[in-house]
Amino acid sequence: MLSGKVVLTHQLQVMTSFEIEGKLLRKYDTENKTQSFQAREFVLEVQDGNYPQFVKFQLVQDRCNLLDNYQEGEQIKVHFDLRGREWQGKYFTNLNAWRLEKAAGAPSSPAGAPTGSPDFPSAADEPAEDNQDLPF
Repeated sequence: MLSGKVVLTHQLQVMTSFEIEGKLLRKYDTENKTQSFQAREFVLEVQDGNYPQFVKFQLVQDRCNLLDNYQEGEQIKVHFDLRGREWQGKYFTNLNAWRLEKAAGAPSSPAGAPTGSPDFPSAADEPAEDNQDLPF
């Protein structure tokens, strides 16, 4: 299930947030891209009719550890934003995950996993656009 909503930010930019559920197929290690920037990628398998789709997401900075609470093969829900950048005449698109949670109807959460409590981040906690000149 893929859904989205449009939120007008204080900077008068349109920010679109999405969520999708699927099986956590692959987790990668956190990579230090620069001395002050780190990213971690993971792949979600989602069903699209008869054919599975393999969608790669990234977590950045202090959100890289969100993936630690989940194991490959688990059903999860990913909240993410679409990000696009131009760098030296090339264009890049990223799916930036900012919240992970157990998928609806999935078995009980592993220790330390988000439980959907009111203290857990919501769409209002979505990170603001960073303006780093990075090619990813």
